Amino acid sequence: MTFAREVVSLLPKLQKCVALSTIETEYIATVEACKDLLWMMIFLEDLGLHEERYILYCDSQSAIQLAKNVAYHAQTKHFQRRYHWIREVVEEKLVALEEVHTDQNGSDMLTKILRKSKIEACLLIAGLVEPPMQE
Repeated sequence: MTFAREVVSLLPKLQKCVALSTIETEYIATVEACKDLLWMMIFLEDLGLHEERYILYCDSQSAIQLAKNVAYHAQTKHFQRRYHWIREVVEEKLVALEEVHTDQNGSDMLTKILRKSKIEACLLIAGLVEPPMQE
């Protein structure tokens, strides 16, 4: 998670349940990230800081559509009910859920095998290295 373009939370961890599909895995990860974002939002408000808009970027179009669409999906009926609260969060506009292109996704370095150039780009996006000096 980033705030003011700096990394403030970086917590890769195993999911607490076994997912039966890729979409379920992505959806659960999105819900867990949303929980962290809501905690950060409350923390910032306690400090007297308020943002106009809180955006949660997700690289799974399917997870985004599932979180925004409250219609019944036969393929997702096995998902645990506790993960669907993200729909209410999105509907109430507490968090905006948007897709992030792989070229702008700094967290790819934690989930995939990447070329050196992509890892360097991820480190830059995540704010973990200084940008190269311009002459």
